[in-house]
Amino acid sequence: MLRAVEPERSTGGSCGIHTVEILTCSVNRHCEPGSSPKDRQGSVRKGWGLVFFISYPAMLEQRGNLGGTLNFVDGIPIWGTPDEGAVSQIKTCAKTADKVALMADHHKGYAVPIGGVVAYRDSISPSGVGFDIACGNKAVLLDMPGASLRANIKRIMNEIWRTISFGIGRVNDERVDHELFDGSAWRCQAVAPLKEMARQQLGTVGSGNHYVDLFTDEQDRVWVGVHFGSRGLGHKTATWFLKQAGAKDGMDVEPCVISAHSDLGAQYLQCMALAGEYAYAGRDWVCGKVASILRASVVEEVHNHHNFAWRETHGGEQLWVVRKGATPAFPGQKGFVGGTMGETSVILEGIENDDAKYSLYSTVHGAGRVMGRMEAKGKVDRKTGEVKRVGRVTQDMMDGWLKRGNVELRGAGLDESPDCYKRLPDVLAEHGDSIRILHTLTPVGVAMAGANEFDPYKD
Repeated sequence: MLRAVEPERSTGGSCGIHTVEILTCSVNRHCEPGSSPKDRQGSVRKGWGLVFFISYPAMLEQRGNLGGTLNFVDGIPIWGTPDEGAVSQIKTCAKTADKVALMADHHKGYAVPIGGVVAYRDSISPSGVGFDIACGNKAVLLDMPGASLRANIKRIMNEIWRTISFGIGRVNDERVDHELFDGSAWRCQAVAPLKEMARQQLGTVGSGNHYVDLFTDEQDRVWVGVHFGSRGLGHKTATWFLKQAGAKDGMDVEPCVISAHSDLGAQYLQCMALAGEYAYAGRDWVCGKVASILRASVVEEVHNHHNFAWRETHGGEQLWVVRKGATPAFPGQKGFVGGTMGETSVILEGIENDDAKYSLYSTVHGAGRVMGRMEAKGKVDRKTGEVKRVGRVTQDMMDGWLKRGNVELRGAGLDESPDCYKRLPDVLAEHGDSIRILHTLTPVGVAMAGANEFDPYKD
């Protein structure tokens, strides 16, 4: 069962934290007071700044033969081939966390590795959630046949490119009104100055690895998939709290960890929940807008954060579970996991199994990078155009992937070429029987920010 509550009241707080009605609903559903549950995936109920308690019975200690690759390094559960830098980071995290794990798509991040899960009994880690608070994925199934999409893909991608705003600092040409802007969390000092910026950016996608994709599945049905988070609101909010907490700057530093019962911790939890609502609203708007461009209706939706913290119960113990580039995958919970621009993505669901307790019911959020951005595209002096370092990925290499996949691309740079990533089927296989693939999505059209955009929100 899921139990939705707001963060614990803290004395002296300035955010207007207040008690709300306790709701109960089954996993993968969101409930409105006085109404029946509504089918939705994810972890923050749309329109309410709430955090979920997720409870499952304690699992047996023995492990089954699951077909995946689970290693233990100094007692830390790690799926896939251990990356030295990420392993070093998660070892540092383990010094202050009660439980840690690394998913198969792990690689280095800021203080806490991407693909990392860190859990605390009474603390929260802004470093763990990251700068792009509530970054996540949404996929929607449309009542449109794949043949119609393929026949008009160039025109459709041109219209998406004209309509949706991609890039850093961009504002939405179409102002989006949403009830989340009426919430009390905007009284927090961290977010109060950001409200108008957030209004203007709601529904924009950003850059880096953020995208709008059009897919067909094994039944030749059309899906829309999007990946982005809370935009400038999340980045500036995270920066404010990291500064207030005296966090160290850099990649290989101890993560910022604060008491969830402190005034600062309570404020962070409420601002994090606000950013979660904001990210949900943005992804909802973009998916809805693309559906309208396609003149189609949404039949099904799958929606998850993968940079967020949830209050969950594992083995009878309540924990703040922070997932940074990791998808919640409780039994029956659906998730959309994206591959690269030239390869398949998936709709999956979690499955009960003996190893799930080690991941705290988590799985991958993507294929996982194997090549840094500068390593891929090289380094060029922006003023003179002089090539300081030649990149490892060429335009011909990226174009080859797109040609083989018959993908219509708008935007994107060489640092997003499939050459920079692991292969998603291999990564998923590492998690064995903890997940089930429900649909395989083949890309038809991909839209991302242009090659020269710099993304400070890439966490």
